Amino acid sequence: MFLVFAERRRKVMKRIVAFFICISLAAAVYAEGTKITFMNSKGEIQSQLEEAAKLFEKENPGISVELLAAPVGQSPWEKVMALYAAGNAPTLFMDKITSILKVKDKLADLSSERWVKDIIPTPAMDLATPGGKVIAFPVTVEGYGIIYNRSLLNKAGIDPQSIKTVKDLDSACRKLQAAGIGAVVVAKDDWSVGGHFLYTGYAQSKNQVGWEAMQADLKAGKIDLDKNEAFNGLLDTFDLLKKYNINAKDPMSPSYDNVNMQFASGKAAFYFQGNWVWPLLSKLTQDTHFGFLPVPVANDPGAYGNSGIPLGITKFIAIDAEQNTKEQQAAAKKFLEWLVYSPVGQDVIVNKYSIIPAFRNIALMPKDPLSQSIIKDYIAKDRTIFWPQTPSDHWAKLGIPMQKYLANVIKRDELLKEIEDYWKKVK
Repeated sequence: MFLVFAERRRKVMKRIVAFFICISLAAAVYAEGTKITFMNSKGEIQSQLEEAAKLFEKENPGISVELLAAPVGQSPWEKVMALYAAGNAPTLFMDKITSILKVKDKLADLSSERWVKDIIPTPAMDLATPGGKVIAFPVTVEGYGIIYNRSLLNKAGIDPQSIKTVKDLDSACRKLQAAGIGAVVVAKDDWSVGGHFLYTGYAQSKNQVGWEAMQADLKAGKIDLDKNEAFNGLLDTFDLLKKYNINAKDPMSPSYDNVNMQFASGKAAFYFQGNWVWPLLSKLTQDTHFGFLPVPVANDPGAYGNSGIPLGITKFIAIDAEQNTKEQQAAAKKFLEWLVYSPVGQDVIVNKYSIIPAFRNIALMPKDPLSQSIIKDYIAKDRTIFWPQTPSDHWAKLGIPMQKYLANVIKRDELLKEIEDYWKKVK
């Protein structure tokens, strides 16, 4: 009887030990797993980033990546700041470099990362190395201008290469309308009208040194924009876009998705935007007959900016070092290196994101028509112009007066005064 009891006791103890071993092993596996979060500011590639995260996790089973997106109506930077305030800063976050610089003391030093030596140098990259320390990873080289639909221009007998001035653009729009074709569609979004469009007016500074001098004069109130030829030429073009906008009767009504649908479906021949829009357009159309025109700022074909499009590294990724562990930071660095050197990561950057890579070692180039137009028509022909970096709140603050101007609520002199007043408050 004693022997039977002892045997039963031994089996029970064996099961208990096995149970605790299983619990310990499970805990060990959980402890080895590292979760990182990634705050994305490019909504048009959210699904592609989620796919990239899954591919990365497959090759790196000890790491999981959670993608965060900025809520509709809130800027990505506001979301990042809210997460910092809550003590839950994202491991990685993407934004323009002037925003990232605001928290440079909270970021991981990336100076010794392998990819640093392969970065394509640009003025924006200079900003990403304060004091010689690399604080951000360059995501993409982008350009913008007036996208044209070649098929529609052909129907109206218009050669896009003939459009070199403000008057040329006006003439093309009139020909389109005469042919029964919608001329222009305008995205009302503050980041577009208050950001990218206005940047073209600052591009007259030609380089970073000139831009810093221009900023100083704007802040000191020494520039009268009402008498600035390039700025007024730019707004002359905006007036044309407003006039020929297929949504001119209610320009603030269509959403960004609606506008992209209208352009993709051939409702308009011209659309001010950048190559970042292709991931959206490609889902809406099979047409690939698109290219870029510069945004004209004068009626002299030789005026600076009339023949070139702004080009630059526009988005960067930083790694938080204040609220994320060393393990999370290491995992985040591994993810960035994977994007640059893994064949799968390179394919994600170029073919999934449809962007021009910011690294010299990546031989792949996007095959979409917008990126190809930038590469062949502008980079290869040395027809790019300076892309100035502005304060992080520029597009949010000036997007509102630009929207009011788009809707004809305010006049040009009122718009220019609001722009001048904004710069006088910039510290």
